[in-house]
Amino acid sequence: MSRDRDAMGRPLVAVTGIGVVTSLGQGVADNWAALTAGRSGIHAITRFPTEGLRTRIAGTVDFIAADPMVAPLLSQRFAEAAADEAVGQSGLSGDFPGALFMAVPPVEIEWPQRQALAEAAATNGDVTYADLLRAAASRRFDDWHDLFIFGTVADRIADRFGTRGSPISLSTACSSGATAIQLGVEAIRRGEVEAALCIGTDGSVNPESLIRFSLLSALSTQNDPPEAASKPFAKNRDGFVMGEGAAALVLEDAARARARGARILGYVLGCGEKGDGFHRTRSSPDGAPIIAAIRAALDDAGLHPDRIDTVNAHGTGTPENDKMEAMGCLAVFGERMRSVPISSNKSMIGHTLTAAGAVEAAFSLLTIAHGRVPPTLNYAIPDPAIPLDVVTAARDVPVTTVLSNSFGFGGQNTCLVFGAEPA
Repeated sequence: MSRDRDAMGRPLVAVTGIGVVTSLGQGVADNWAALTAGRSGIHAITRFPTEGLRTRIAGTVDFIAADPMVAPLLSQRFAEAAADEAVGQSGLSGDFPGALFMAVPPVEIEWPQRQALAEAAATNGDVTYADLLRAAASRRFDDWHDLFIFGTVADRIADRFGTRGSPISLSTACSSGATAIQLGVEAIRRGEVEAALCIGTDGSVNPESLIRFSLLSALSTQNDPPEAASKPFAKNRDGFVMGEGAAALVLEDAARARARGARILGYVLGCGEKGDGFHRTRSSPDGAPIIAAIRAALDDAGLHPDRIDTVNAHGTGTPENDKMEAMGCLAVFGERMRSVPISSNKSMIGHTLTAAGAVEAAFSLLTIAHGRVPPTLNYAIPDPAIPLDVVTAARDVPVTTVLSNSFGFGGQNTCLVFGAEPA
């Protein structure tokens, strides 16, 4: 194996840029300082009225605004901030010399825009389909048409950073950010590109999203105090808290990165995914797809489970998800899993949904760089059915490899292995 090839002879994939935006702040430095200090970014929602809602808290990013305040435009703003930081750190000036792989939330026209369209179409208080078509034909709403197309955010980011080829927009539920990284890794390994800009972004904290997740009984309803609501792996966990933000990674063929004198921040050593057709929202009760995804990532990295130093958990804080993740990890790592440090940053930033896999990838790489495992907040009552070493205060330990798990609705399971050096 050469210095820049893995055991399978494939190009090693190096990370040369990282950018992050969450409710903890903008930029890697602010996020890492808050994360390791155990500071929560979850707070009462002020963006819109919450009276009558069962859940009135979220990890919203209130220091970046958009007009209108809708998911695709907020997602674009977050992605721009994260990509600016990542590309700047990589030292790749000018047009980006590679492809864009971008995880974006599913989009649909939101209630304020629906209401405006209905009001423009109304005749005698009634709204027919013909009326809506007539209102749309007035061309007053052309900007909205462009805004609410699924591929618009990626198209705008591609234009902004000058990426090559057609940008890829993707949505694999809560594993989307990890999937974007996986696609970038695979493209570099196949020799199709020398670099990839991989982004996960999500700005979809809005009333309709809160209501929909509440109807699934997926959200925590412990609104006071907000920072105590998200309790991954704790016995008294009662659901996740919505969050938002973005993360961007610049991936490069390691040989190319070294040749241009880039600073290598870490490597993506392995990617594993497994689809689970069991249910639209629930995991297969035997845990087989989760187990298969973890094993596939380790096999792809050429690593035995004993080589993993810590696990960046999906750790949503929902009763079933945490149980299934623990079952999967214990099945793969055996009794050793009881002493492998595991942590969930969703306890501090909430579940950033489409962005989560990318945000957690960034935090995994920072864990390696600093040798510090961030804490999991609110783990006051351990669940005896989940015998894990949950990190409750930032823990300084040597870290050379991290397994990062992302498990989404609809059976989308993606796991990534990050390393300080090649396997």
